[in-house]
Amino acid sequence: MAYVYDDTNIFARILRGEIPNKTVYETDHTLAFADIAPKAPTHVLVIPKGPYVTYDHFCAEASADEIVDFSRAVAHVVKLVGAEAHSGGKGFRAITNAGENGVQEVPHFHLHILAGRNIGPMILTHD
Repeated sequence: MAYVYDDTNIFARILRGEIPNKTVYETDHTLAFADIAPKAPTHVLVIPKGPYVTYDHFCAEASADEIVDFSRAVAHVVKLVGAEAHSGGKGFRAITNAGENGVQEVPHFHLHILAGRNIGPMILTHD
């Protein structure tokens, strides 16, 4: 089944300039901005500007330029927020959620970058 992108989602509206954001970094293909409900001292969302629903959708259908730009933007944001593990920062966690079981809240692929404190275990429990 093909992915169906809902262009009324909040990130699409941010990309169209209908909703303001606190931009951290922007390129031709990527936007990074502060999360409005941060879960860590540093919480940045990185989104592609293209209409991709989930990470696997992005990986399967984005152009090589979009994929490279997104990946380099993530690296740049991590450096901007001082979270590079190799240069004195204490590291970060990158999270993306997909679909119902992944508890995805916005149907636009986005990567959370969380830093500034120990984030804790990756998964607390399982059935």
